[in-house]
Amino acid sequence: MLISMTESFRRSGEHDNPYQGAPVNPEWPPPPAYQPTAPTALLTEPVAQRPRARRPRGPVALIAAVAIVAAAIGGGTAYGIQELTGNDTVATSSSTSTNVVPSSQKGTVSGVAKAVSPSIVEINATSNAGSSTGSGVVITSDGEIVTNNHVVSGATSVKVRTSDGKEYAAEVVGTDSSKDLALIKLQNASGLTVATLGDSSGVQVGDEVVAIGSPEGLTGTVTSGIVSALNRDVTVSTDESQGQQQQQQQGGGGWPFEFGGQQFNGDTGSSTTTYKAIQTDASLNPGNSGGALIDMNGNIIGINSAMYSAAGSGSSDAGSVGLGFAIPINTVKSDLAKLRSGSQT
Repeated sequence: MLISMTESFRRSGEHDNPYQGAPVNPEWPPPPAYQPTAPTALLTEPVAQRPRARRPRGPVALIAAVAIVAAAIGGGTAYGIQELTGNDTVATSSSTSTNVVPSSQKGTVSGVAKAVSPSIVEINATSNAGSSTGSGVVITSDGEIVTNNHVVSGATSVKVRTSDGKEYAAEVVGTDSSKDLALIKLQNASGLTVATLGDSSGVQVGDEVVAIGSPEGLTGTVTSGIVSALNRDVTVSTDESQGQQQQQQQGGGGWPFEFGGQQFNGDTGSSTTTYKAIQTDASLNPGNSGGALIDMNGNIIGINSAMYSAAGSGSSDAGSVGLGFAIPINTVKSDLAKLRSGSQT
């Protein structure tokens, strides 16, 4: 196009010297020599006479498209950062960026409860030593559930009730008494609401948390608080008979543990294991064992496992005083392969 327009320009005779034939004053300096420049004529061409520019094709168009996409992504990133860190938003746990709670209810206990409660179940286990009640967290839609080992250890029968009231029989797939974890599997289950497992390495002291479980058989009980401390060395019993006997005495779900050289909620016995725990002041009671500790985005950051009862061992008045402990969810995730393999330790 440029070549044809230049050729037309040359044929028009506009290359003639415009100073030719003009009147000359002897006192005027001689006019400068004319040097025609075709590009200048093209750039100053009236708009109405310009040919319509063709849309660029090939590499130039591709580069322009990439630039537009990059700009759009950059804008989206900036908006996301503003949403998470803006002064007008509720502070949330730094454990993960996954948002399970709808944005309209973000940072609220009610929002967390609504989003996560369908993934928490009540567990009733029967053994030769008696029966116990605990809680569990659904991790697959076909019924894999994580709970505490002490909830199902030695169980001859396990029954599970979901948040919608349905009841299932379950079998113990694997146990790890050293971490007080167990995996059970519901029979003939499908379409269950799966919990989102977070990243407990990002949890900080002071983060707001929510606990959901079945204390004293009260399915779907929700409490809230903060993370009080991290990396607490909590010692629990690995003796099956010891644990089952203690649960029977406390009405189900209670569990003796040791912290700082002192025993709480009963005698832990001679066979024990110690793990690092998240401490919380969210109210935990017998039956919360195996339930979920959740950040304000709706991600599971721990499995509730122990609580201090001021009333002492075997008392029917045992209750929470704001000293609860949870197994970090990263410990759970690292143990899942072992539990799924059917290990019984």
